[in-house]
Amino acid sequence: MRRPAAADLVGRSAELELIDSTLDGHGRLGPGLLIRGHPGMGKTALLDAAAARAASAGARVLQVSGVAFESDISLSAIHQMLYPLRDHVDELAGHHRDTLHQIFDLAPEPSPHPLAASTAVLAMLSKLAEERPLVVLADDLPWIDQASATALGFAARRIGYDPIVFLAAARISADGFCDRVGLPERVLGPLAAKPAAKLLDLLWPGLAPSVRRRLLAEADGNPLALRELPAALTHRQRSGQNSLPRFLPVSGRLEATAMAAYGRLPAPTRTMLLLAALDDRAGLTTIGAAAQGRAGIDDLTAAQQAAMVHVDPAADRITFDHPLIRSAIVHVTPAGERRAAHQALAAALAGDPMCRAWHLAEAATGPDEAVARALDEAALSAWRRGHSSVAAARASGGSGANEHGRVGASAAVTALVRAGELSPQPADRSRRLVDAAYLATITGQLDQVDRLLADAGHTPDTPTGLVFAATAHLHTNDQGDVDTAYRLLARALDDVTDTTKTTNWDYHAILYSLLLVCLYTLRPEPWELLNKALARFDPDTVTAFQLCHDAYVDPTHTSDDIRAGLARAFEDLPPDPAPWQLIPLAFAAVAMDAMSDYRHVVRQMIDRERDGGAIAMVIPGLMLLSHDSHVHGQWDEAGKLADEGLDLATAYGYHFWEAQIRALQAAAAARRGDVDLALARSKQTTTWATPRRVEVARAYAQSARRLAAIGQGDFEEAHLQISQIDALGAPSPGVPGRWVILDLVEAAVHTGHTDQARRHVAAAQHAGIARIGPRIALITAGAAAIAADETEAGPLFEAALDLPEADRWPWELARIHLAYGRWLRHTRDTTRARPHLRTALETFERIGAKAMAQQARNELRATGLATTSRPNAPTIPLTAQERQIAELAATGLTNKQIGARLFLSHRTVGSHLHRLYPKLGIASRTALHSALETITPAKNGHTAKTASPTEDQDDHNLARARGCEPR
Repeated sequence: MRRPAAADLVGRSAELELIDSTLDGHGRLGPGLLIRGHPGMGKTALLDAAAARAASAGARVLQVSGVAFESDISLSAIHQMLYPLRDHVDELAGHHRDTLHQIFDLAPEPSPHPLAASTAVLAMLSKLAEERPLVVLADDLPWIDQASATALGFAARRIGYDPIVFLAAARISADGFCDRVGLPERVLGPLAAKPAAKLLDLLWPGLAPSVRRRLLAEADGNPLALRELPAALTHRQRSGQNSLPRFLPVSGRLEATAMAAYGRLPAPTRTMLLLAALDDRAGLTTIGAAAQGRAGIDDLTAAQQAAMVHVDPAADRITFDHPLIRSAIVHVTPAGERRAAHQALAAALAGDPMCRAWHLAEAATGPDEAVARALDEAALSAWRRGHSSVAAARASGGSGANEHGRVGASAAVTALVRAGELSPQPADRSRRLVDAAYLATITGQLDQVDRLLADAGHTPDTPTGLVFAATAHLHTNDQGDVDTAYRLLARALDDVTDTTKTTNWDYHAILYSLLLVCLYTLRPEPWELLNKALARFDPDTVTAFQLCHDAYVDPTHTSDDIRAGLARAFEDLPPDPAPWQLIPLAFAAVAMDAMSDYRHVVRQMIDRERDGGAIAMVIPGLMLLSHDSHVHGQWDEAGKLADEGLDLATAYGYHFWEAQIRALQAAAAARRGDVDLALARSKQTTTWATPRRVEVARAYAQSARRLAAIGQGDFEEAHLQISQIDALGAPSPGVPGRWVILDLVEAAVHTGHTDQARRHVAAAQHAGIARIGPRIALITAGAAAIAADETEAGPLFEAALDLPEADRWPWELARIHLAYGRWLRHTRDTTRARPHLRTALETFERIGAKAMAQQARNELRATGLATTSRPNAPTIPLTAQERQIAELAATGLTNKQIGARLFLSHRTVGSHLHRLYPKLGIASRTALHSALETITPAKNGHTAKTASPTEDQDDHNLARARGCEPR
């Protein structure tokens, strides 16, 4: 009996629990279990585990396994199972004893009658079960001979109360005695993503990241494939030193598993399967045309009956039951036959230049510049336009396509590598491989970059080569820094001579990389270079970059124009915008606190690109969404988005984005009151960012220390931390200085530096930063109130709380309520202080700001009011229109359907929904129905919380504190 290794059972805990229950006699459906699954799913490993567990519990285990060469030998499986126990036969009654001896001796006389054999087997099993519990394991049921299957089935139906358990395994749709007996079944599906990754790492540690991802995709959760596929690769392939072939080699065991029925199929069926295997994105019509009359769709019936493919004529689709079947078909087909099939597919796809180019490349037997050029242009054209390339999918064996048939940009890397291989001239080959290396830095294939550059021979001193080097310093090089990237990009800009070509990738790549340098340096020089560069281009081709420049450099004088420009730019985007078209706009929207209006566009890009696409732009997209969720008080959602981005950055090796997200996480932990985590993440980020002069990451990391100190009431430490930031009151290249004015003023006032606080307020007001947007206006107004003297503070607090859309920013609004309540208490107006302090407490509790909630709780106690926590109660009323939109959304209507009913745009509906979630204390649309049940319409047309009797005395003041008193 083989004991299964721990790796064999990864991801099968549910099945093991079911087996244990069956062995213990607690099976709900009977004294047995049939495990079904496709080849390689681990059925045998589970039976082995059952055998080991049964034996350790003192049971006797009988095992039988069907084999093809014995399937025609009558009662051979019974012989295999009972022969080791032949000494017990003499204990049976005479006729049973004689029948079993006849089976064991395999005498030449006629086989026992089926009923005689069946009753003898039942008697033997019952006799054995008298001594101790008995477990019968039957593997590979389809290959058990018919007579044995009949006898086992007969026994399984008659075991009664004997301590006997039957466990069996069979393939999906395979026949066997369990089908007739009716044992309960458990279908064994593919491993989920995490268990599959764990199994691969246990079996094959140290795989290159891109190789690991490819193997996980190809194996598709099949445990046998996860074990065998890496074994068929060379050490250099597993380590990423050599590229992987388009179709992975399969071991003999995998080939036999995947191709059990292939050899018995008719030749026309095999022709259709080969064409489909070589192009799994081609429809049935294309495959039929490529067959050129030698085969047709009807010939696929045999393959479908053999459970190799699924054919859907209505959708014009053919899909393989498992990716390994494709690879196995390709590997058993001679090279000449494969090339001819590629030629046929190229002819059938003559109307699609990209697809045709790839098939011609696969059919080529040597260097061919015409084919290389066609493949080069096809791959880069798809990348530059931001559209998927079906040809590119074929370049990666289809592994870069998502469920919508859209192909990730990473496939363009493979296409460019193939174009390099087909290039007759060394210079062309080098250029194409450098292009591939650059795209590899964007698509998460960082472990391929060194190999591609080594194959290229050198990095050409061209714009693409310089941009590649700058990108490496930004994203991948742990020793690089933004200063080096800045110098390389300045050189690249000097080399761009023709800026009138709107399809030129070089200048888009330069501007995007330069924008990242600008965003994370906090120095004016990169912004000045970007401004000069933008002046060289047609304004219509660089709108996104110009808006981003204006939003970060000087948004105060043109804020309305920037917002209007953002609205137009997002409206003008194609249905599936390229990430490099979208991310600059997203950065600009965050700077203007307008991201909530466009987050659905960013989310769509992330969902589309994260599987084989522009990973280096998916990660900042997640970071920006996290920031937007955080400022709107949806901290749990923000944390999930940040974790998602950090996981991708870590998995793909983007150290630059790791640092940015960890800095945001540090600040988030500080706001939540988790001081230890905030300080640890702050130190980690500062250590990385300081020597590389990534100043924004360092500023956010330092802000975590400041916020942690404010939460703990340590304003001396907060003032010390905040004094390290320059130009706090005035706009500067970048946004941290705009958002800290409230922190600075509060820390200064609490430490006796009131004059300094007022100077900063005056500087911010003179610079006009309140014009940037409602959030900055709220922050500035709150800071002015905190810094004001006693004769002016009250009206300034009221003015701040009455600002339009103030409720969209719960963190800042709650802090102003807290500051106002604290000021009122200090002026001995405790009655008016209480509703403000209660509002602050409720908001802090709802969003998860534990330390600040405690401060509000302490202040409430100081007013003589006991506090209770009501984190789920809505703290701000809904308008009549918000209530109407919420109710329609709760019924399941889409934003467009709601907009059509209320004569609003779908974006306006989305904006309203995003704003009302924090009011209801929820994070998503799915929670709307239950949240609406907890509130009732107020008489003034707003939606109000049902008041408790103990709150009646403060109703009027509470309404004023929340900005909802009738006017």
